[in-house]
Amino acid sequence: MTAKPYKNVLLADRVYERLEDDIIFGRYAPGQVLTELGLAEELGVSRTPVREAIRRLTQERLIADSDSGKGSVVLGITEEDVRDIMNIRLRLEGLASYYAAQNITDEGLEELKHIVELQSFYTEKRDPAHVKEMDDQFHVEICRQSGRHVLADTLIPLHKRIQKYRRTSIENPRRSAEIAVEHRKIYEAIAAHDGEAAARLTEEHLQHAMDSIMGGKTK
Repeated sequence: MTAKPYKNVLLADRVYERLEDDIIFGRYAPGQVLTELGLAEELGVSRTPVREAIRRLTQERLIADSDSGKGSVVLGITEEDVRDIMNIRLRLEGLASYYAAQNITDEGLEELKHIVELQSFYTEKRDPAHVKEMDDQFHVEICRQSGRHVLADTLIPLHKRIQKYRRTSIENPRRSAEIAVEHRKIYEAIAAHDGEAAARLTEEHLQHAMDSIMGGKTK
């Protein structure tokens, strides 16, 4: 008797994650109207998990009720959203690196080193998909190793929100090579337990990332 609700919760999570990805990566365009029935038919599920996913996406401000009252309109990630997210990251990830330099474990340091080495390898191979994967892992690992759960819980979801824009930046070979060098310098500062240097290098790295993502339009 308890299995069915549990399965429904898991299905709602999968539907939410699928729709979130589709919105973040632009498969549903801003302004597009989505309906429960249409999404249920598209995804091959009942309307119940779709309804729950829509509720969560509305809370996340990725969609909103349409003016007509029928369905939900896609808001997506705007340029202003990207700018705000990058500004938040710029101010908080330096702090995460500072704490990581103080709190990182030997195992965490080995993992961070492994990620940096793989990123350099994939950068040389011109493999942007794997470079992006290593880029994601690098920043997430620093958040985890900071030992500050509030920082990690704040920053990690923001990484996902701007994946589309980060991917475009990483696909630029020149910027990809710069990222690999910048990440190695951050790792070396953390390995030396130099929190001040780790924070400064992280802030510089994210300013460069912001310049690249926003096309030099940063304020």
